[in-house]
Amino acid sequence: MTNNDLPFKGFNEYRNKIQFVDFLRDEDLEELNNILKWNCFVVDNNGRRFGNIAWQGKRDKPQIIPDRRILLMNEYFNLADKHILEIGCFEGIHTIGLAQYAKQVTAFDSRIENVVKAIIRCSFFGYHPNIFKFNIEEYTTNHIDLLSADIIHHVGVLYHLQNPVKHILELGEYIRVGIMLDTHYALDEQATEIYEVNGKKYHYKKYREKGYADVFSGMYEFSKWLKLDDIVSLLKESGFGQVDILEQRDERNGARVLLMAKKS
Repeated sequence: MTNNDLPFKGFNEYRNKIQFVDFLRDEDLEELNNILKWNCFVVDNNGRRFGNIAWQGKRDKPQIIPDRRILLMNEYFNLADKHILEIGCFEGIHTIGLAQYAKQVTAFDSRIENVVKAIIRCSFFGYHPNIFKFNIEEYTTNHIDLLSADIIHHVGVLYHLQNPVKHILELGEYIRVGIMLDTHYALDEQATEIYEVNGKKYHYKKYREKGYADVFSGMYEFSKWLKLDDIVSLLKESGFGQVDILEQRDERNGARVLLMAKKS
């Protein structure tokens, strides 16, 4: 299936009331779909597609808003009075879901095309979170005010980083309350490489990335997948003393975990 093969109308599941899309003429929405190279889509209240697929087997079904992990996050943290930071907003699907529940949403992505698409999609839904381009691996303490929030929505990013240990240890500097983390991790037998941070050695799995040109890849040549025990220990070291593992899953690319962590 390609973008050209994907139906425009007739979707019955996962419809959304989209404030500034539902009343658009078909030709206007089709033009919107073709202006940018969308890699996922949602369905409006009329059963029409807003966006496109990446390719067959990749984001080729309507995206659900809100994602189930946001519902779990809301149950765990009560987002109504919280400021949420979303790392890796992609094309704004989770950003919209977070905006439906949270008091304030700030989101960023390392690719400018994703930032533009997220802003546009959120705007058509009637939401206007702060969204900007930022590479989290370039973080310094000068960025604390930019990133400061109560909770971080952290899905599908950790396993794309070159230095995930440093990143986790820095989270406590700008996140006040807690974390929802969904990430791949390395099994013990897979973690055959070692690197050192602050004088301590960490085992990891080396994972080949495709670089900036592939929107589903990390920014660099390879990333490091940490072991789950180390992820939990690092979160606690960063100040998140309560770590609750909600799910462990076996997926096509490897083991994955969903956890919530709170500061002590």
